[in-house]
Amino acid sequence: MADARALPASASSGIRAGRLAIYTAFFANGFVLGSWAPKIPFFAERLGLSEEILGRMIVLFGIGALVALVSCAWLVSRYGSDRMVRWTSMALAPAMILITLAPDIAAASLTLVWLGAFIGAMDGSMNSNAVAVEKAHGRPIMSACHGYWSLGGLVGAAIGGALIERAGLLGHALTVSIIALALMIVAQHFLFHDRPEPVNAQGEKPKFAGFPKKIGVYLVGLAALSCMLPEGAVLDWSALYLSKDHNADVSLSGFAYAAFSGTMALMRFGGDRVRTRMGDRTTFVVSAAIAAVGLVIAGLAPNASIAVLGFLISGVGMANTVPILFSAAGAYPGVPPAVGIAVATAMGYSGLLLAPAAIGFIAEHTGLAPIFAGFAILLLMSGGLAAMILGRRTG
Repeated sequence: MADARALPASASSGIRAGRLAIYTAFFANGFVLGSWAPKIPFFAERLGLSEEILGRMIVLFGIGALVALVSCAWLVSRYGSDRMVRWTSMALAPAMILITLAPDIAAASLTLVWLGAFIGAMDGSMNSNAVAVEKAHGRPIMSACHGYWSLGGLVGAAIGGALIERAGLLGHALTVSIIALALMIVAQHFLFHDRPEPVNAQGEKPKFAGFPKKIGVYLVGLAALSCMLPEGAVLDWSALYLSKDHNADVSLSGFAYAAFSGTMALMRFGGDRVRTRMGDRTTFVVSAAIAAVGLVIAGLAPNASIAVLGFLISGVGMANTVPILFSAAGAYPGVPPAVGIAVATAMGYSGLLLAPAAIGFIAEHTGLAPIFAGFAILLLMSGGLAAMILGRRTG
């Protein structure tokens, strides 16, 4: 990587502005998604949805995100990631308004597909742009990007309930949309311009040439899946685990994921310094080991307080694993950045979709404690994969 310090002042300032702009994009994306969480109970009540139907509709959100992630790869290659961040962010901004105004289940289902599609398309575009900034800047920034995404999600979720109470459902939706739109209108003028792939000798724009043939990029995706499965398990099942297995009250049960996500967001803001000092491979292996220890503590905990401590430790470890893998996927030799990121994100996020049902089935027979402890093995396996991939990136 070229070091930004060695570049002319104008170029260096442009890279710094691009870095701040992509931080803003990550925050805005997380803010919109986080704002959806407090809206879900009102959404279900207004449309008279059972838990089963609501679950099916939320799957539509995930399907929209996955399809958009893959489709966005060739669009980024054709038009550049900065343009795609602009376009997808403008389409995402009104999503909360559309969801709020949906008159029936059919229309609401389409709005959830819309939300998922543009969350996913913007996600892929942002990560591609962050890789371009990393290359130009000469230093890692991906952990901080994901830190701003986590911060946006926390802010959106934290203020959502109060906004709904004071301004109503439509007032909340309008506020979220205006904030997201304002952030991206400002940021889009400073996004780092990465040139799309050049036209060929016949003057044709690049076309989608199928999935990459490099095995290593799929191993990166497999490692992402191994990291995001435990993350999804903590999100979906930690509160239930504390309440059922440790008889914790509602406040303490909810604190499990708060401790996990809070430490994960905090560690991401310092992750790029750690990566610069220790290198991606060492940082990942150490992080995966810390996360594994945390999940073992949570799974074998004698009481709820120790379990919360375990989830907190696992958040420290998991914080920088996915950002490192996304950087690796976007910089994989012989694979266009957008395509590499699409593979890693699609494989990783598919785990978040599949995990709840699979974990629920297993938990019926084993309980949740051995599942959390068992995920430690998966994290150690991802550490081994990453040690191989990040040390020798070949196909």
